[in-house]
Amino acid sequence: MTQAAQPAQTESLVATGEDMNRALKRIAHEIVERNGAGSSVVIAGIPTRGVPLARRLGAILGKLGGVDVEVLELPIEGHRDDRPDADTAAAEPSVRPAGDVNGRAVVLVDDVIFHGRTARAALDALTELGRPAAVQLAVMVDRGHRELPIRADYVGKNIPTQMSDRVRVMVKEIDGVDSVFLLRDCD
Repeated sequence: MTQAAQPAQTESLVATGEDMNRALKRIAHEIVERNGAGSSVVIAGIPTRGVPLARRLGAILGKLGGVDVEVLELPIEGHRDDRPDADTAAAEPSVRPAGDVNGRAVVLVDDVIFHGRTARAALDALTELGRPAAVQLAVMVDRGHRELPIRADYVGKNIPTQMSDRVRVMVKEIDGVDSVFLLRDCD
């Protein structure tokens, strides 16, 4: 049995670790401008790479405001509508993160926004936790091509892409290095 040849890909570095750190600091300042520096903000990381980015963002916000900022990990697998049924069935049961979101501004954090389906699933998961005063979305990369009317409030980097491209965000907590790559099929 022969396998179809995989198209060759080019991989371009579009953001270094320094670029990512600058983007997180800028996003933190934008969050403070919009919400104030108090403890009324909750940061909710979307697994997998949104979680370490959320923790870093929470630490930066804490330094800016002089208060501890609550950071949650928001499990969304049970809310996905873009995975085969087998994947949903295999997902671990939904875990309710500790923390109160009622009446607080919640900033969802993810690595990449593409179609908007992950953000939609996060909104559904968030409704199980309570009723926030506001929900905002922060992403390291916005690559366009939305299928749903969802946009990020805070964006580290906009990267124009083709539908067939892939964006790979790497974080040192998981991948050992911070960087963003654009992978494109060669013609």
